[in-house]
Amino acid sequence: MSENKNRCFGSAPGKEFYAEYHDKEWGIPVYDDRYLFEMLILEGAQAGLSWETILKRREGYRQAFHHFDPVKVAKMTDNELNDLLENPGIIRNRLKIYAARQNASVFLKIQKEFGSFSNYVWSFVNSQPIVTRRNSLKDVPVSTPISDALSKDLKKRGMTFVGSTIIYAFMQAVGLVDDHLANCWCSHRY
Repeated sequence: MSENKNRCFGSAPGKEFYAEYHDKEWGIPVYDDRYLFEMLILEGAQAGLSWETILKRREGYRQAFHHFDPVKVAKMTDNELNDLLENPGIIRNRLKIYAARQNASVFLKIQKEFGSFSNYVWSFVNSQPIVTRRNSLKDVPVSTPISDALSKDLKKRGMTFVGSTIIYAFMQAVGLVDDHLANCWCSHRY
């Protein structure tokens, strides 16, 4: 990875993990349900924290939550979830930990109803990434009417930690929205 690349974020020294996330994941369309579930849980865990904090603990989350297998997460017991409150590899917030199980159960219901979670979320953007090319990160919104609608529907179905700002970050993470800046080397994708 060339450090001479212009990026939206992650180019600072010591942030190579963040640059790799920017270059290889952020804004790239995702259709894999397991990965979509992972990003949904991680974005919810981020609430009130920086994304860097969560990325540094990503492997801890994978271990704690059965590599984001929604079937296994939905079956986690209260004892298993309580044990995670002592796990330094994740954010030890009771509400966020229990939300993972709740959201897994809803995720599975959505999969059953729509054939996949991917079908469900991509329907909110008419199966096409929304591509923007703003000049500054300060010009990128924290929510949109589409993230409002998706958030509202997920909440109605019973998910938690899925507010519109969290959902917009999720949409960016999985490529429903590609907000790479105009001068970013990744802006050429579309």
